[in-house]
Amino acid sequence: MSVVSGPIVQPENPAERIVLKTLALTWPFYFIGALYVVGPVLGWTLGGLAALSLYLGPAIREDLRATGPVPPVVWGWFLGMFVMLIALWVGHVDWGLGLKQTIKSSIGWAKGWALLALFPLVGAVLPIRREILIRGQCIVGLWTLALVPILAAAPYVGLPERIFTSPFKAIGGPGPEYFSVYFYTFDPASWTPRWQFYAPWSPFAALLGVVMVLFALEEKDRRWRAAGIGAGIAMILMSKSRMGLVGLVACTIGPRMMPLLLKGWAWQLVAGLTASLALIGPTLVQGFKDGVAAFKGARADSTRVRETLQRIAGERWQNEAYWFGHGTIAPGPHLVEYMPIGSHHTWWGLLFVKGLVGFLALLVPMVWQTALALIDSARGPRGRLPLGIMMTLVLLSMGENIEIEAYMMWPGLIILGLHARELADAAQSRAAAPHALPA
Repeated sequence: MSVVSGPIVQPENPAERIVLKTLALTWPFYFIGALYVVGPVLGWTLGGLAALSLYLGPAIREDLRATGPVPPVVWGWFLGMFVMLIALWVGHVDWGLGLKQTIKSSIGWAKGWALLALFPLVGAVLPIRREILIRGQCIVGLWTLALVPILAAAPYVGLPERIFTSPFKAIGGPGPEYFSVYFYTFDPASWTPRWQFYAPWSPFAALLGVVMVLFALEEKDRRWRAAGIGAGIAMILMSKSRMGLVGLVACTIGPRMMPLLLKGWAWQLVAGLTASLALIGPTLVQGFKDGVAAFKGARADSTRVRETLQRIAGERWQNEAYWFGHGTIAPGPHLVEYMPIGSHHTWWGLLFVKGLVGFLALLVPMVWQTALALIDSARGPRGRLPLGIMMTLVLLSMGENIEIEAYMMWPGLIILGLHARELADAAQSRAAAPHALPA
């Protein structure tokens, strides 16, 4: 799929080769139902390589030496995910779920929550450049654009929804959809086709499209950039996801507006707009309410199920398992179409499954990482991509369980670690500058 020419971006070490090759093979891995296996294997393999690089120091080959010590925010992710594991164990003991279920859930933690710490470690320690990840995402975009005509035509020429379910499902996972290969699916509300590309379902595909656009916007070559942006927008539109449309606007424009915070004229403009709200405020508020109602009404059944799931999860968390949760998700009633309690929302799911302890274990590193990205994006373009990734993760957490989708978000997670490393290097340079000898 190298028909698009442009500046040559070649991997310079084994870590970059692994990352670029894995991204380039995203669609082939999907065709055999292996993506859910590839993500955790990649995380633990590269995480082990990063740990080995830190341990061996200068004894390891030169092109794999650690770029520096582990940044504090990455340690924050590790501490948070370790607390998550402790909360899981305590919840299983409290509810008498047994050793077999505890082992199974711990393996699930290793394939999910642990990746939120491992991939930032990889980006922070191993010498992986942004350009490799950006070009890799655009290669995925080129694959996607090439397949869009086939996927779009599939429901109208009589091709089946699901092609097959891979034997890899024997490894175990959240459900068969993680190992299935689809042309398309039908929306049960409107009975119209929607597409999920290489994701397990359409809303997640939309946010993967947002991530692709964010990466492509950083691509220096205009043809690769066009391929990535075009593919990302196609994924968002064809998935028919409301959250994807919100993400396309908010996560791309928001980070680029941050430098305005340091401009005096921008604050004067805000002051003027604030004063004018006294006159037009009620109209704007009503318009906002109407917009929210229309947004929810676009998929009313989905909205109702999600809100009911969240209400049940919140009530049972407060009344039954405040600190460490229930240990696992629980079957839902007919009222929520038998969707599991603790699913379809990261934060309510955390409260239900891992209690307040698990909730804080994710909240603290996410706020920390977001604050770093916010400050840096206000200072310059370096923080735009990390902030866009964090905004996408926040959006994802509001409608999905982020841990079972970390296996597909790994390029963005590596960027978070890489950004932490860049900030640490910049701080070190500023600290050394006053002591530098004059030329």
